[in-house]
Amino acid sequence: MLDLKLLQNSFDEVAKKLRKKGVKEEILAELKRLFVVLKEQRAKLENLQAQKNEKSKLFPLYKKEGKDVASLKDELDKIKERIGFEQKIVDELEDELAIYALNIPNIPDDEVPVGNDEEDNVEIKKVLTPREFDFKPKEHWELAENLDWIDFKRGVKLAKSRFSVLKNGAAKLERALINYMLDFNTKRGFKEVCVPYIVNKESMKGTGQLPKFEEDLFKIEDEELYLIPTAEVPLTNLYRDEILKDDELPILMTGYTACFRKEAGSAGRDTRGMIRQHQFDKVELVSITKPEHSDEVFDKMVECASDLLTTLGLPHRLVMLCGGDLGFGAAKTIDLEVWLPGQGKYREISSVSNTRDFQARRAKIRYKEGKKNRLVHTLNGSSLAVGRTLIAIMENYQQKDGTITIPEVLKEYL
Repeated sequence: MLDLKLLQNSFDEVAKKLRKKGVKEEILAELKRLFVVLKEQRAKLENLQAQKNEKSKLFPLYKKEGKDVASLKDELDKIKERIGFEQKIVDELEDELAIYALNIPNIPDDEVPVGNDEEDNVEIKKVLTPREFDFKPKEHWELAENLDWIDFKRGVKLAKSRFSVLKNGAAKLERALINYMLDFNTKRGFKEVCVPYIVNKESMKGTGQLPKFEEDLFKIEDEELYLIPTAEVPLTNLYRDEILKDDELPILMTGYTACFRKEAGSAGRDTRGMIRQHQFDKVELVSITKPEHSDEVFDKMVECASDLLTTLGLPHRLVMLCGGDLGFGAAKTIDLEVWLPGQGKYREISSVSNTRDFQARRAKIRYKEGKKNRLVHTLNGSSLAVGRTLIAIMENYQQKDGTITIPEVLKEYL
């Protein structure tokens, strides 16, 4: 959640940055109106409280001079009644502002480029050169059908569209990739954590999925519980409502989970194959750190995900997301896009984001610095989306006869 004091005290400056993220003018205007009304209402309340204090000071004087205090008491009672009424209005306005603020995205960093969508993202660099084929490379669904690796029809039969069944070599490769990714990340200093796939409403609020993205979530009927859209949610919320010790930071975590998303905002996109599924496997990186170290940790996470792709021999590029393509909670994001020769394009396989103190403020994750409690910074990133890594291996390692070779680093895992 945004720092409402910062927004109120530097409204024009913060509003300018929020416009970079596509926040509509009517939303900013309503925010400004709420701040103005609340300021006026607080001034009324403070004036009444000052009157009450002044009247209260008169009681000893009245008694000393032998004056009747009944009229003074009546005046004071009326002031107290008005204070109660005005306090209720202030409380209601503060609640309205807090609820409204839950739907306002994080402030983008100054380095985030201006732009409307993914077409305006800025390439940072390419890593590895795509292989040149002496035949027309197939897309992963065609390879999967010929090898009997992925059963899309039976996935639909078991659930609905955007579900699939991995078989034979694909099932083994998926399992090998999960183990390899976790081992790789732990060697880089990230502690492995196994978390629930179901979390409560407070956890979803803490990382910003609620209330903004409720339509994208799978909710448990008659329960305030949800299937996780990413391991970022339970990993970050492990420390919700806690005050950490200075020497506990940074906390670097990695974890594997299945992830569940309705993909409500992507109707008609990537309907073939496994690019966009309602259920998918992902290995996540999550870090909790002091503000002064968050940029350093961010770079470490990007490097970890990129190096992982490099060891798998998968060409990829790093892209800085523009304001219009930046996620709700992110202050900045670097996407890693892997080369898919069947499609002849780079596709997202990881997003690494620094949310600064946006999630920490919502989830009340703090640390003790001297006698003060300060908000931490939280970061998250895919390392990697397992299904998309499987697809990338299939397409990049395909042979002319339709078989698929295996990256050298995975052989010991198979």
